[in-house]
Amino acid sequence: MKKVIVRRVCRLSNRVWLFGAVMSEQESLKSSSVRNRGGVQRVEGKLRASVERGDYYEAHQMYRTLFFRYMSQAKHAEARELMYNGALLFFSYNQQNSAADLSMLELESLEKSGAKVDDETLEHLAKLFSLMDPNSPERVAFVSRAIKWSSGGSGKLGHPKLHQLLALTLWKEQNYSESRYHFLHSSDGEGCAQMLVEYSSARGFHGEVDMFVAQAVLQFLCLKNKTSALVVFTTYTQKHPSIEKGPPYVQPLLNFLWFLLLAVDGGKLTVFTVLCEQYQPSLKRDPMYNEYLDRIGQLFFGVPPKQSSSYGGLLGKKPRYLCVNTGHDS
Repeated sequence: MKKVIVRRVCRLSNRVWLFGAVMSEQESLKSSSVRNRGGVQRVEGKLRASVERGDYYEAHQMYRTLFFRYMSQAKHAEARELMYNGALLFFSYNQQNSAADLSMLELESLEKSGAKVDDETLEHLAKLFSLMDPNSPERVAFVSRAIKWSSGGSGKLGHPKLHQLLALTLWKEQNYSESRYHFLHSSDGEGCAQMLVEYSSARGFHGEVDMFVAQAVLQFLCLKNKTSALVVFTTYTQKHPSIEKGPPYVQPLLNFLWFLLLAVDGGKLTVFTVLCEQYQPSLKRDPMYNEYLDRIGQLFFGVPPKQSSSYGGLLGKKPRYLCVNTGHDS
């Protein structure tokens, strides 16, 4: 009985100690910026000590209290720094729910403060994403909001740098399908190609080595990204162990892609038309190829669009977190 009482007294004293630290920090907010930073560091130290003792709930609540006080005083940068460091701390102790909550608060600060998109912030968001449980609903909500914020109101589906960082994380997790989707919205053709080599080797059939890169090249062209289309083709064909050095290549589909990339630079419709006719046997291997080529014909060769054409699905199935609450279309 005495031990129970002692533990309860200790927990109560810890809460009082943390509360006092928060109140002290609130007073320091009225001081100079140098003293503010010192106050933040002192409180972070006390919160860290609380987490290290296993007082997760109390520390989590104090982080939230500090966050809303910072926000009420327009201390957005301080709020974000505190939430980011707190989330990393909770992740290091496998406190997924608390860490995810602080991660969402960092996003809330970015959204409400109108913060500019920069590399450091994108790297922070990607780091938090990488530490979340891949199967958690919190991760789905987090990445959906992060992508939407990173678009900066441009109407585009997220910042290319963030997509690249997300793609790299998903690649490490061997979630190749979603990794490929994010690589398509980045500018990292080389990284995409290296992932596709691994994807093809690990999950594909030997006779499909050309189809893995064909889809990526055609989809990059549908996004008017000629540079990445060329890089992904060149890197993939050079590094895939089952592809002999070319051009020309043993696989007709690879020869078609090589000629297509040359034709895109020239922009001559007759060349494009003859090319598609000559390689129809290869293009019939996937019914999506001709749909991609309809779009490519419009973008690069002046082909008028078909009245019934809809190109929303040309980039493949969206990750589930991009199908809700993003407010954007691919």
